[in-house]
Amino acid sequence: MEAFLVSTGVVALAEIGDKTQLLAFLLAAKFRKPLPIVCGILVATVANHTFAAAIGTWLTTLAGPDVMRWVIGLAFLGMAGWTLIPDKLDEGDAKLAKYGVFVTTVIAFFLAEMGDKTQIATVALAARYHALFAVVAGTTLGMMLANVPAVYLGDRIAHRVPIRLVHGIAAAIFAVLGIATLLGAGAQFGM
Repeated sequence: MEAFLVSTGVVALAEIGDKTQLLAFLLAAKFRKPLPIVCGILVATVANHTFAAAIGTWLTTLAGPDVMRWVIGLAFLGMAGWTLIPDKLDEGDAKLAKYGVFVTTVIAFFLAEMGDKTQIATVALAARYHALFAVVAGTTLGMMLANVPAVYLGDRIAHRVPIRLVHGIAAAIFAVLGIATLLGAGAQFGM
């Protein structure tokens, strides 16, 4: 349950102002069809985060618990710093409109999420918790919590969310996870 809750909270906070949330705003403004956009975000996120969590789980088989503790702890600390850097949307992320709303959203979100901070966080969370399903479910819920309002409410909420504060909170959570991991939290789970 902890893996699910931490994954949900961390990704929901990290996603605020992230390039994929900016993409959600852009797709909503362009197409004005929220349901296929939300469904596309869900499909892309499940696919992307399942892949990322599988990699995170697999990485734990390559190194001993002490090495993984350092790798995961430092990865969380790196995520803390990265979360404080504002994202910008690449123009290429939204040039797929010829495929229809749903397919465009799936492709654009999947590609935008590759190497993104929430994908890297999913890798680290899966490695940390050894709970692929709970992490994927949590990170997917976190993505949906951040992006569904962006699709449905768009500009009405974009300027009301204190993005720096939200990023600061997400960075603090990543830092706490990193420090706790480096200090040996989770050792009872083989980490």
